Amino acid sequence: MRLERLAVIASGRGTDFQSILDHIKMNVLQDIKLTLLICNTPDAYVMTRARNAGIKTEYIEGIVGKKFPEKEDRRKAREEFDIKVIKELKRQDITLISLAGFNQIVSPVLIDLFSKKVMNIHPAYDTIQYGGVGMYGERVHKAVLANNEQYSGCTVHYVDNTVDLGPVILRQRVAVKSGDTIDSLSDRILVWEHRSYSKAIQIHVDNELERRNNLAPEDIVDDEWEKSWNERQKKYFEYQIEHALDIYGKPLNKII
Repeated sequence: MRLERLAVIASGRGTDFQSILDHIKMNVLQDIKLTLLICNTPDAYVMTRARNAGIKTEYIEGIVGKKFPEKEDRRKAREEFDIKVIKELKRQDITLISLAGFNQIVSPVLIDLFSKKVMNIHPAYDTIQYGGVGMYGERVHKAVLANNEQYSGCTVHYVDNTVDLGPVILRQRVAVKSGDTIDSLSDRILVWEHRSYSKAIQIHVDNELERRNNLAPEDIVDDEWEKSWNERQKKYFEYQIEHALDIYGKPLNKII
C-alpha cells in the first residue's frame, strides 16, 4: 500500500490538526504521513503546532476580511488562492487534503483536481439543516439549541462544489444535554471531532467507505475493521483523559 501524504489546510488554533498528528504519532492512524500545513492566517497557533512537530508550514495570504467590488472579484481571489495552494501540494506530492478549521470556501479549481481527496469536518450531525454558507462555529450550535434538538454531532465529508453537503464519510451523534450552552455543546462536540476526523481519514486510506456503506448499522459494530480501529484508538482516548486540562481547559468528565 502506498503511503498517503497528507496536507492540512487550517486557519486557527489547530486542535483538529493536533488530534490528527497525535493519532499518527500513536500509530492509531496508519499508512499516512502528515507532510504539510497550509495556513491563511499569519499568526494562527496551528502554525506553531506544526513547526514544533517539524512539519513543513506554508503561509498563503487569505481573502477573509477583505472587501471586493463584486462577487466575481471574490470568486477570482479564491481561485488565485487555490492555485497557490495547488503549487505547494504538487511540490510536496500530496495525495490527501484535510480542511481543519479552514475559514474559506474552496473553489472548483482545487476540488476538481483533487476529487474525493479533499475532506472537511463540520460541527453538526445534520449538515442539511445546520450546514451551508454562513453556518459555522457558534452559529451552528446556537441554531441547534434554538431548535431544541436532542442531539447534534459532527460530520466528516468529502468536499465538493456545494458547502458542507459533499459525500459523507462518517457521522457522529453527540447528545444535547439539559442546560447546555453554546460553549458546553461546542466543547462536547470538539471532543468527538478529535476522535472522528482521524477515523474518517483511516476509512479513506483503507478504501473502506464503499464496503462500510453496504453494511447494516448493526453489522458495523461487529465488523473486523471497526474492532481493529477501536482497539488502536483506545490509546488516544486515554491520552484525551490524561491531557484534557491542556487540550480543553477542564477534565474530560466535565465535558462529555
